Amino acid sequence: MEFAHPSEQEFARFLDYYRIRWVYEPVSFPIAWEGTRVAEMFTPDFYLPEHDLYIELTTMKQSLVTPKNRKLRMLRELYPELNVRLLYRKDYQQLLAKAGYGALEVQHLKKEDVGEILISPVELETRVRALGRKISRDYRGQSLVLVGVLKGVTFFLADLARQVKVPFVIDYLDLRRYAGAQPQDRVRIARDVDYPIEGRHVLLVEDIINTGFTIDYVLSELRRRQPASLEVVTLLDRPLRRLVNVPVRYVGFQIPNDYVVGYGLDYRELYRNLPFICTLRASVFDIPSPGVPAA
Repeated sequence: MEFAHPSEQEFARFLDYYRIRWVYEPVSFPIAWEGTRVAEMFTPDFYLPEHDLYIELTTMKQSLVTPKNRKLRMLRELYPELNVRLLYRKDYQQLLAKAGYGALEVQHLKKEDVGEILISPVELETRVRALGRKISRDYRGQSLVLVGVLKGVTFFLADLARQVKVPFVIDYLDLRRYAGAQPQDRVRIARDVDYPIEGRHVLLVEDIINTGFTIDYVLSELRRRQPASLEVVTLLDRPLRRLVNVPVRYVGFQIPNDYVVGYGLDYRELYRNLPFICTLRASVFDIPSPGVPAA
Protein backbone atom coordinates (compact mmCIF):
# COMPACT_ATOMS: atom_id res chain seq x y z
CA MET A 1 0.00 0.00 0.00
CA GLU A 2 1.21 3.50 -0.84
CA PHE A 3 0.88 6.18 1.84
CA ALA A 4 0.81 9.91 1.25
CA HIS A 5 3.41 10.58 3.95
CA PRO A 6 6.08 8.49 5.73
CA SER A 7 4.42 9.25 9.08
CA GLU A 8 1.34 7.37 7.88
CA GLN A 9 3.38 4.30 7.03
CA GLU A 10 5.03 4.48 10.46
CA PHE A 11 1.63 4.73 12.15
CA ALA A 12 0.32 1.75 10.14
CA ARG A 13 3.29 -0.34 11.32
CA PHE A 14 2.60 0.85 14.85
CA LEU A 15 -1.01 -0.36 14.60
CA ASP A 16 0.04 -3.67 13.05
CA TYR A 17 2.53 -4.29 15.85
CA TYR A 18 -0.21 -3.91 18.45
CA ARG A 19 -2.70 -5.88 16.33
CA ILE A 20 -5.08 -2.95 16.06
CA ARG A 21 -7.17 -3.27 12.90
CA TRP A 22 -7.15 -0.26 10.60
CA VAL A 23 -8.43 1.01 7.25
CA TYR A 24 -6.49 3.66 5.35
CA GLU A 25 -8.46 6.69 4.10
CA PRO A 26 -11.76 4.80 4.23
CA VAL A 27 -14.14 7.62 3.33
CA SER A 28 -14.23 11.29 2.35
CA PHE A 29 -16.70 13.62 4.06
CA PRO A 30 -18.04 16.74 2.30
CA ILE A 31 -17.47 19.75 4.56
CA ALA A 32 -18.10 22.76 2.28
CA TRP A 33 -20.40 23.48 -0.67
CA GLU A 34 -20.80 26.08 -3.37
CA GLY A 35 -24.48 25.89 -4.05
CA THR A 36 -25.17 22.21 -4.62
CA ARG A 37 -21.58 21.44 -5.61
CA VAL A 38 -19.18 20.00 -3.04
CA ALA A 39 -16.32 22.48 -2.71
CA GLU A 40 -14.23 20.81 0.00
CA MET A 41 -13.80 17.28 1.34
CA PHE A 42 -12.07 15.89 4.40
CA THR A 43 -10.56 12.39 4.33
CA PRO A 44 -9.29 11.08 7.69
CA ASP A 45 -6.07 9.12 7.39
CA PHE A 46 -7.19 6.03 9.31
CA TYR A 47 -10.28 4.34 10.69
CA LEU A 48 -9.98 1.89 13.61
CA PRO A 49 -13.15 -0.24 13.36
CA GLU A 50 -12.72 -1.97 16.72
CA HIS A 51 -12.81 1.41 18.43
CA ASP A 52 -15.06 3.22 15.93
CA LEU A 53 -12.41 5.94 15.74
CA TYR A 54 -11.15 8.08 12.86
CA ILE A 55 -7.54 9.26 13.06
CA GLU A 56 -6.01 12.23 11.29
CA LEU A 57 -2.24 12.44 11.62
CA THR A 58 -0.28 15.65 11.71
CA THR A 59 3.26 16.83 12.33
CA MET A 60 4.33 19.64 14.65
CA LYS A 61 4.38 22.17 11.78
CA GLN A 62 1.91 24.89 12.68
CA SER A 63 1.27 25.59 8.99
CA LEU A 64 -0.31 22.12 8.76
CA VAL A 65 -1.91 21.96 12.19
CA THR A 66 -4.04 25.09 11.76
CA PRO A 67 -5.88 24.07 8.56
CA LYS A 68 -6.38 20.54 9.86
CA ASN A 69 -7.88 21.85 13.06
CA ARG A 70 -10.23 24.04 10.99
CA LYS A 71 -11.35 21.06 8.93
CA LEU A 72 -11.86 18.96 12.05
CA ARG A 73 -14.06 21.64 13.60
CA MET A 74 -16.17 21.72 10.45
CA LEU A 75 -16.34 17.91 10.34
CA ARG A 76 -17.49 17.69 13.96
CA GLU A 77 -20.14 20.35 13.44
CA LEU A 78 -21.51 18.61 10.35
CA TYR A 79 -21.12 15.03 11.59
CA PRO A 80 -21.39 15.13 15.41
CA GLU A 81 -21.83 11.36 15.58
CA LEU A 82 -18.28 10.77 14.30
CA ASN A 83 -15.49 9.92 16.72
CA VAL A 84 -12.42 11.61 15.24
CA ARG A 85 -9.05 12.65 16.65
CA LEU A 86 -6.14 14.71 15.42
CA LEU A 87 -3.08 12.74 16.44
CA TYR A 88 0.46 13.93 17.02
CA ARG A 89 3.38 11.57 17.40
CA LYS A 90 3.35 12.27 21.14
CA ASP A 91 -0.26 11.05 21.30
CA TYR A 92 0.63 7.45 20.44
CA GLN A 93 0.85 6.49 24.11
CA GLN A 94 -2.58 7.97 24.82
CA LEU A 95 -4.02 5.92 21.98
CA LEU A 96 -2.33 2.82 23.39
CA ALA A 97 -3.90 3.45 26.78
CA LYS A 98 -7.34 3.83 25.22
CA ALA A 99 -6.85 0.58 23.30
CA GLY A 100 -5.94 -1.19 26.54
CA TYR A 101 -2.16 -1.33 26.27
CA GLY A 102 -1.35 0.96 29.20
CA ALA A 103 -0.41 -1.95 31.45
CA LEU A 104 3.14 -1.90 30.12
CA GLU A 105 3.67 1.54 31.63
CA VAL A 106 1.78 0.61 34.80
CA GLN A 107 4.21 -2.25 35.44
CA HIS A 108 7.17 -0.04 34.47
CA LEU A 109 7.96 -2.43 31.66
CA LYS A 110 9.42 -1.48 28.34
CA LYS A 111 7.60 -2.08 25.10
CA GLU A 112 10.91 -3.58 23.98
CA ASP A 113 10.24 -6.46 26.43
CA VAL A 114 7.34 -7.58 24.26
CA GLY A 115 8.37 -9.80 21.39
CA GLU A 116 5.22 -10.39 19.36
CA ILE A 117 1.63 -9.77 20.31
CA LEU A 118 -0.11 -12.99 19.35
CA ILE A 119 -3.65 -12.23 20.53
CA SER A 120 -4.99 -8.70 20.97
CA PRO A 121 -7.50 -7.57 23.63
CA VAL A 122 -10.28 -7.42 21.05
CA GLU A 123 -9.48 -10.92 19.79
CA LEU A 124 -9.53 -12.21 23.37
CA GLU A 125 -12.85 -10.53 24.11
CA THR A 126 -14.43 -11.81 20.91
CA ARG A 127 -13.26 -15.39 21.37
CA VAL A 128 -14.20 -15.60 25.05
CA ARG A 129 -17.67 -14.30 24.20
CA ALA A 130 -18.01 -16.99 21.51
CA LEU A 131 -16.88 -19.71 23.93
CA GLY A 132 -19.44 -18.50 26.47
CA ARG A 133 -22.21 -18.68 23.89
CA LYS A 134 -21.25 -22.21 22.84
CA ILE A 135 -21.00 -23.45 26.43
CA SER A 136 -24.36 -21.87 27.23
CA ARG A 137 -25.96 -23.66 24.26
CA ASP A 138 -24.36 -27.00 25.08
CA TYR A 139 -25.50 -26.90 28.72
CA ARG A 140 -28.92 -25.33 28.16
CA GLY A 141 -31.34 -26.51 30.86
CA GLN A 142 -28.50 -27.73 33.09
CA SER A 143 -26.25 -26.22 35.75
CA LEU A 144 -22.46 -26.23 35.83
CA VAL A 145 -19.53 -26.32 38.18
CA LEU A 146 -16.69 -24.25 36.73
CA VAL A 147 -13.39 -25.43 38.19
CA GLY A 148 -10.47 -23.11 37.52
CA VAL A 149 -6.84 -24.21 37.79
CA LEU A 150 -4.96 -21.44 39.62
CA LYS A 151 -3.63 -18.99 39.02
CA GLY A 152 -3.03 -18.19 35.38
CA VAL A 153 -6.70 -18.89 34.65
CA THR A 154 -7.97 -15.98 36.78
CA PHE A 155 -8.60 -13.44 34.01
CA PHE A 156 -9.95 -16.00 31.54
CA LEU A 157 -12.32 -17.61 34.05
CA ALA A 158 -13.69 -14.25 35.20
CA ASP A 159 -14.42 -13.11 31.64
CA LEU A 160 -15.77 -16.50 30.55
CA ALA A 161 -18.10 -16.73 33.55
CA ARG A 162 -19.69 -13.41 32.60
CA GLN A 163 -20.58 -14.90 29.20
CA VAL A 164 -22.08 -18.18 30.47
CA LYS A 165 -25.87 -17.93 30.63
CA VAL A 166 -26.70 -21.13 32.53
CA PRO A 167 -26.61 -21.48 36.34
CA PHE A 168 -23.14 -22.28 37.67
CA VAL A 169 -20.89 -22.25 40.71
CA ILE A 170 -17.16 -21.54 40.64
CA ASP A 171 -14.46 -23.43 42.48
CA TYR A 172 -10.69 -23.66 42.18
CA LEU A 173 -7.85 -26.14 42.19
CA ASP A 174 -4.27 -25.23 43.02
CA LEU A 175 -1.48 -27.53 41.89
CA ARG A 176 1.99 -28.13 43.23
CA ARG A 177 4.69 -29.12 40.82
CA TYR A 178 7.80 -31.18 41.61
CA ALA A 179 10.96 -30.82 39.57
CA GLY A 180 12.98 -33.88 38.69
CA ALA A 181 10.21 -36.43 39.08
CA GLN A 182 8.83 -38.57 36.31
CA PRO A 183 6.41 -36.59 34.09
CA GLN A 184 3.35 -38.35 35.48
CA ASP A 185 4.49 -37.59 39.08
CA ARG A 186 5.43 -33.94 38.67
CA VAL A 187 2.11 -32.48 39.78
CA ARG A 188 -0.16 -32.94 42.78
CA ILE A 189 -3.23 -31.11 44.06
CA ALA A 190 -2.24 -28.59 46.73
CA ARG A 191 -5.70 -27.06 47.16
CA ASP A 192 -8.75 -29.17 46.35
CA VAL A 193 -12.21 -28.00 45.34
CA ASP A 194 -14.63 -27.27 48.17
CA TYR A 195 -17.82 -27.85 46.21
CA PRO A 196 -19.03 -31.48 45.93
CA ILE A 197 -19.08 -32.42 42.24
CA GLU A 198 -20.60 -35.90 42.41
CA GLY A 199 -23.50 -36.03 39.97
CA ARG A 200 -22.76 -32.51 38.68
CA HIS A 201 -21.72 -31.31 35.24
CA VAL A 202 -18.15 -30.08 35.63
CA LEU A 203 -16.23 -27.83 33.24
CA LEU A 204 -12.50 -27.66 34.00
CA VAL A 205 -11.12 -24.25 33.01
CA GLU A 206 -7.42 -24.06 32.07
CA ASP A 207 -5.22 -21.24 30.86
CA ILE A 208 -2.92 -23.31 28.65
CA ILE A 209 -2.41 -26.99 27.78
CA ASN A 210 1.01 -28.21 26.68
CA THR A 211 2.13 -31.84 27.06
CA GLY A 212 -1.16 -32.88 28.62
CA PHE A 213 0.38 -34.53 31.71
CA THR A 214 -1.03 -31.95 34.13
CA ILE A 215 -4.55 -31.89 32.72
CA ASP A 216 -4.58 -35.69 32.46
CA TYR A 217 -3.74 -35.96 36.17
CA VAL A 218 -6.40 -33.41 37.17
CA LEU A 219 -9.06 -35.11 35.06
CA SER A 220 -8.29 -38.51 36.57
CA GLU A 221 -8.59 -37.03 40.08
CA LEU A 222 -11.90 -35.34 39.29
CA ARG A 223 -13.36 -38.45 37.65
CA ARG A 224 -12.97 -40.29 40.95
CA ARG A 225 -15.60 -37.92 42.39
CA GLN A 226 -18.08 -39.34 39.85
CA PRO A 227 -19.36 -36.13 38.19
CA ALA A 228 -22.28 -36.43 35.76
CA SER A 229 -19.94 -35.13 33.05
CA LEU A 230 -16.46 -33.69 32.86
CA GLU A 231 -15.20 -31.48 30.03
CA VAL A 232 -12.28 -29.09 29.49
CA VAL A 233 -12.13 -25.53 28.20
CA THR A 234 -8.71 -23.96 27.69
CA LEU A 235 -7.80 -20.48 26.58
CA LEU A 236 -4.60 -21.61 24.84
CA ASP A 237 -3.54 -24.94 23.37
CA ARG A 238 -0.21 -26.18 22.04
CA PRO A 239 -1.18 -29.43 20.29
CA LEU A 240 2.31 -29.85 18.80
CA ARG A 241 3.71 -30.36 22.32
CA ARG A 242 1.12 -32.95 23.33
CA LEU A 243 2.52 -36.15 24.85
CA VAL A 244 -0.69 -37.38 26.46
CA ASN A 245 -3.93 -37.56 24.52
CA VAL A 246 -6.48 -35.62 26.59
CA PRO A 247 -10.02 -34.63 25.56
CA VAL A 248 -10.34 -30.85 25.20
CA ARG A 249 -13.85 -29.85 24.18
CA TYR A 250 -13.44 -26.07 23.98
CA VAL A 251 -10.29 -24.29 22.77
CA GLY A 252 -9.79 -20.55 22.60
CA PHE A 253 -6.61 -20.31 20.50
CA GLN A 254 -3.89 -22.64 19.25
CA ILE A 255 -0.47 -21.05 19.66
CA PRO A 256 3.14 -21.89 18.74
CA ASN A 257 5.74 -23.14 21.23
CA ASP A 258 6.99 -19.70 22.28
CA TYR A 259 6.80 -18.70 25.94
CA VAL A 260 3.75 -16.45 26.29
CA VAL A 261 2.50 -14.08 28.98
CA GLY A 262 -0.39 -11.74 29.58
CA TYR A 263 -4.10 -12.08 30.38
CA GLY A 264 -3.24 -13.98 33.56
CA LEU A 265 -0.17 -15.86 32.32
CA ASP A 266 3.10 -14.80 33.94
CA TYR A 267 6.85 -15.01 33.92
CA ARG A 268 8.06 -14.97 37.53
CA GLU A 269 4.75 -13.39 38.55
CA LEU A 270 5.19 -10.48 36.13
CA TYR A 271 3.10 -9.60 33.06
CA ARG A 272 -0.16 -11.17 34.29
CA ASN A 273 -2.10 -7.93 33.85
CA LEU A 274 -1.10 -7.29 30.25
CA PRO A 275 -4.39 -7.14 28.31
CA PHE A 276 -3.03 -9.22 25.41
CA ILE A 277 -1.17 -12.50 24.90
CA CYS A 278 2.40 -11.91 23.78
CA THR A 279 5.82 -13.48 23.58
CA LEU A 280 8.81 -12.08 25.44
CA ARG A 281 12.17 -11.16 24.06
CA ALA A 282 15.10 -13.31 25.18
CA SER A 283 16.61 -10.48 27.26
CA VAL A 284 13.58 -10.49 29.57
CA PHE A 285 14.40 -13.92 30.95
CA ASP A 286 17.37 -12.41 32.78
CA ILE A 287 15.32 -9.97 34.89
CA PRO A 288 14.46 -10.75 38.53
CA SER A 289 10.87 -10.60 39.76
CA PRO A 290 9.64 -9.28 43.13
CA GLY A 291 10.75 -11.72 45.82
CA VAL A 292 12.16 -14.20 43.29
CA PRO A 293 15.94 -14.31 42.75
CA ALA A 294 17.22 -14.44 39.22
CA ALA A 295 18.12 -17.93 38.03
